[in-house]
Amino acid sequence: MARKRIAFLCVHNSCRSQIAEALGRHLAGDRFDFYSAGTETKPQINQDAVRLMKQVYGIDMEKTQYSKTIDQISAPDLVISMGCDVGCPYIGRAFDYNWQLPDPTGQSDQVFLDVIRQIHNRVEDLVKTLS
Repeated sequence: MARKRIAFLCVHNSCRSQIAEALGRHLAGDRFDFYSAGTETKPQINQDAVRLMKQVYGIDMEKTQYSKTIDQISAPDLVISMGCDVGCPYIGRAFDYNWQLPDPTGQSDQVFLDVIRQIHNRVEDLVKTLS
């Protein structure tokens, strides 16, 4: 049986969606395929996200992830919007979930860590729901 493909989307695919992809792989990469993407890309993943994910989880997102557009990932079975502060990307269908998470870019480490914790909890809940 094929594993479900779960995509986390935001506009720039540089912070929240990248964190969700990394945590999905970390927590349940043996059961599901996790991706992230956006309608635009950035030259690199948010460096605060990279630093804090490495510090908290030992995950080096820059080794296995990069900013990519929606057309660069496999067609997902489940699509989750991270929250659209500047407008959700159009993907040709409705999102399955919209997590409405604030973008921590430019904020303190504490704000980043709070968003990371929220993403961790939501990914765990999602995995439980789908298992």
